[in-house]
Amino acid sequence: MTTEKPKEVASASMDTELGRIVVERNLATQGEVNECIALQAQEVDENQQSLAEMLVSKGFVTNSQIFRTKSRIEEARKGQQIPGYEIICKIGAGAMATVFKAKQVSLNRLVAIKVLPRRLSENIEYVERFYMEGQAAAKLNHHNIVQAFDVGEAGGYHYFVMEYVEGHSLYEELAAGKIFAETEALNIIIMIAKALEHAHAQGLIHRDVKPKNIMMTPDRIAKLADMGLARVASDEEVAQAEAGRAFGTPYYISPEQIRGEVNIDFRADIYSLGATLYHLVTGKVPFEGDTPAAVMHKHLKDPLVPPDHVNIELSVGLGEIVEVMMAKDRTHRYASTTDLLVDLEAVVAGDAPKLARKQIDEDMLSSLAENEEQADVRNQTDIIFTSEAGMNLKVVIFLLAVALTGSVAVILMLMYSGAGK
Repeated sequence: MTTEKPKEVASASMDTELGRIVVERNLATQGEVNECIALQAQEVDENQQSLAEMLVSKGFVTNSQIFRTKSRIEEARKGQQIPGYEIICKIGAGAMATVFKAKQVSLNRLVAIKVLPRRLSENIEYVERFYMEGQAAAKLNHHNIVQAFDVGEAGGYHYFVMEYVEGHSLYEELAAGKIFAETEALNIIIMIAKALEHAHAQGLIHRDVKPKNIMMTPDRIAKLADMGLARVASDEEVAQAEAGRAFGTPYYISPEQIRGEVNIDFRADIYSLGATLYHLVTGKVPFEGDTPAAVMHKHLKDPLVPPDHVNIELSVGLGEIVEVMMAKDRTHRYASTTDLLVDLEAVVAGDAPKLARKQIDEDMLSSLAENEEQADVRNQTDIIFTSEAGMNLKVVIFLLAVALTGSVAVILMLMYSGAGK
């Protein structure tokens, strides 16, 4: 009776998966993997090398490539602990979560599963925020929003199941150097504005609108993703708990979010969407800096260079829309996402953005009135100063007259005394 070596039992599954992934990622050819497997089979002693060790010793892959591949396999195995789903592959990873492409067995459909890392699962705040994301997304049902299906916990891991979107993020196109034509950019922004209009109608604000959170399908349908920072606008308890903390992404964050204001509303999303539109049509973010703090300071203090001044091929109308969307004072932004859509669709149709132009005219008149008030104050100060100067001049003349008169009197006295002698 023969028994398998413990090492073989432990590594067989890893070797099989590792060999498949190494070939899929073009780290080695199928022939090279087969060669290593054949050499493995020839070793019958206790020092038999694993497939990974064999691939490295033959020079087909590097140690770092093996390490990354094994890490990917381990992450995928974590996701396989979720009942009812078959993990296909990892499609993304960040500090906050790992995302897997999977199949929901019961409905035979592809889904995306976001899994919270074990280290964050012990942090109550992160876990609560994770579930808030799922609950916020579940309230929304719109074809321009990534749909939420389920949220739960299994095997010590918290997971969030959502619609799988075939495609890529808008950020990937920007990172590749693409500058979007005006019409294409406006059509994308209109789709996301409609998604936000739906969310805002449900009382939700996204708070992290940016190119990385906009997915593009092969049919060029834009979908708003990642409700990780979303919250109910009227939730005062959460608002108070977050007071004084800046939630958002520095390149696209609104001034009121930077200040950590309590009463954040839909206008923060309008600002971030404006910054996203700016990036699409100019290839640059609205404000740049060496540090996140420097960038956020510019959002607060620096004037915005209109996008049509950066890219002269853009229409004045688009520039006006962005200026209103990104007004530092949110009372000067669009009064609703619906109003924003009116102007966006007008410019796409070749018309002027009436609401933006009206707001800019009002701001200009307000600025002129303020300048006139300041000029009046300066003029009054000048008059007071002139009057005082006139009075002072009279005093000086009087004193000079007295001095001269005194001098004449002295001279006359001297002449008189001389004559007496």
